[in-house]
Amino acid sequence: MASFDAVNRRSLLTMSGGLVLGQLAGQLPAGATASGAGATETGWQSRLVHYDADGRLRYHQDAEKNRIPDFSHAGYRNADQPIPEVPTVCRIGPVEGDNTGHIQAAIDAVGQLPKDPVGLRGAVLLEAGIYPVAGTVRLNHDGVVLRGVGDEVDPASNTIIRAVGNVPEHRDVLVVGGGASTQWRGEVPGTRTTVTSDVVEVGARSFNVADASALSPGDSLILVHPCTAEWLAAIDHGATGKDEPWTVDSQPIVYNRRITEIRGNRVTVDVPLFNHLRRDLSPSYVYAWDRTGVVAEVGVEDLRIDIEFAGDPDQDEDHAWVAIKLRQVEDVWVSGCTMLHFAKAGMETDECTRATIVNCRALDPASVVTGGLRYNFNTEKYSQQVLFADCYASRARHAYISNGTSTASGVVFLRGVSEGSLASSEGHRRWSQALLWDNHREVAPATGITLGIYNRGDYGTGHGWASAHSVAWNADMAGRRLVVQRSPTAQNYAIGCAGEVTGDGPFEHPTGHIEGANQPGLVPASLYEAQLADRHR
Repeated sequence: MASFDAVNRRSLLTMSGGLVLGQLAGQLPAGATASGAGATETGWQSRLVHYDADGRLRYHQDAEKNRIPDFSHAGYRNADQPIPEVPTVCRIGPVEGDNTGHIQAAIDAVGQLPKDPVGLRGAVLLEAGIYPVAGTVRLNHDGVVLRGVGDEVDPASNTIIRAVGNVPEHRDVLVVGGGASTQWRGEVPGTRTTVTSDVVEVGARSFNVADASALSPGDSLILVHPCTAEWLAAIDHGATGKDEPWTVDSQPIVYNRRITEIRGNRVTVDVPLFNHLRRDLSPSYVYAWDRTGVVAEVGVEDLRIDIEFAGDPDQDEDHAWVAIKLRQVEDVWVSGCTMLHFAKAGMETDECTRATIVNCRALDPASVVTGGLRYNFNTEKYSQQVLFADCYASRARHAYISNGTSTASGVVFLRGVSEGSLASSEGHRRWSQALLWDNHREVAPATGITLGIYNRGDYGTGHGWASAHSVAWNADMAGRRLVVQRSPTAQNYAIGCAGEVTGDGPFEHPTGHIEGANQPGLVPASLYEAQLADRHR
């Protein structure tokens, strides 16, 4: 495997005011013009999103009002604030035997400390050494960080959690958050009201409701777009091929937002919506969410989770399946961690909002090479505003993936590297929205299709249209295929990407928007960073 030292591991921990380290991506390169779409002195711009004469980003809509979404809210606190530096308040070293209870006791003790004004309690520091863990460690208190001293292989100077045994079978090693699944269903009584705007276009942040009197700025707001017969007809019932079509109520679109402003019955939220809402196809509604069980302001830093397995790494899966799971959690981060020998995922999100996973490695899965396994960086249902930045995957089936269906959206994979891919990074199934692979890079792939923004037909459980309003930007496929197809009522995009960029996928559908394939010099080089800088001007 190529040395990870060669991979860019710039840390978002050093963000200033929420902006990414380095050259502000919203600033044009020295000598470039800002005259809109087309060539600049140092490169070229997309006609769909480009700088105007004032250096601001401008977006083009197609005839169906599709546009590239604003992804810049992905990350801890919507990328508006840097990841905090949390002081260490407890230090422990490894003990003989199973360390599950030992680590848990330290987390629980810090979890009883008072919160500071921003909701933080302190960090538990695991000193260098090997910590055998036979169970599941739960980081389930607001404001607590689990921190190691390094994520490399030498236990003399790094923190290594060694997951041993298989009880319970196929367990998670570290669960960050409440750990349950509520599907955001807890309604504050009396707050449900219908969306009355006839059309809310993708990218919009404001809409009208029947009665906003029970809602307030600052409320957590859940917006539900029901899966109706009319909407299913508009998207060809998922276009699942010979498999069973999607059914009514099977794929609701759900958004987790915060109210920023109310004027009369017009509500404005913090993050854009990532799908068109058409009242004639689906009568959407909103309610204030009671946030039951959510854990917030938690982090994992600078440690290594090595899952013990026996025998052939392409056969044995009788061990822990997920190294780190973020579940029932908001405003969370994982930085500088390495996860090895998982069967399903190194990092997995589920019912998770506003998360940053940065400078992490998910390496060398141990499992049969088959469906449902080797999703190195994986977003499951109800994953929104999740940022993976400067991460590295090896021997993945699906290295950077949304497996979350229609409740997953606003997921950014920034400068992700996948080495030895066995299948494609992709939107995996059933209408995930607003996925961005920004400067994704393949190294020595072992598959024909390395990135898929397309229809998966009858694969799996009728995966069908797996992505909508999703983008590959300035990505490098190492000469292999990037497939982008246009989903009905929506669009997908591949802009400035290298490799065989095509609409020819495993199932025949219209080609998505392809622009500047194999043309170097795309400006801005990073869409996410440009959008973030533009929003913070």
